[in-house]
Amino acid sequence: MLTVSKLAKMVGVGPDTIRYYEREGLIPEAERTESGYRVYDEGAVRRLRFIRGSQRFGLRLKEIKGLLEVMDRGLCPCGHASDLVTARIAEIDQQIAELRVLRGDLARLSEDVGPDKCTPGVWPCEQELIQVGGGEDDDGP
Repeated sequence: MLTVSKLAKMVGVGPDTIRYYEREGLIPEAERTESGYRVYDEGAVRRLRFIRGSQRFGLRLKEIKGLLEVMDRGLCPCGHASDLVTARIAEIDQQIAELRVLRGDLARLSEDVGPDKCTPGVWPCEQELIQVGGGEDDDGP
């Protein structure tokens, strides 16, 4: 039997994380010693490693909980996991596309601003950043 601190050390999370997962139903409620300490079995180690691995791939706790519920019913979660992973890939592809646009915008901004671009009272970086922030300031300060 493992105390919450020993379990936390084994899987590389904090004890508060384990308590939170327990409150949220990701891990079963721990047994208690006579003095009230939580104790866990080796199954909790495997379950917490599953949670950490799932998070590593960007799955959210709600999604992970769904996978665990399927497993708890004795069913294979792989079909559901495949759907979640496919959706996560689509999210990442969207983020990559957005980052490419942002990179292009930053590269343009880098070319348009700099100490050599300033004239007294006209600061290109200020104008650019105001415009990007939703302003209409094309006239300068």
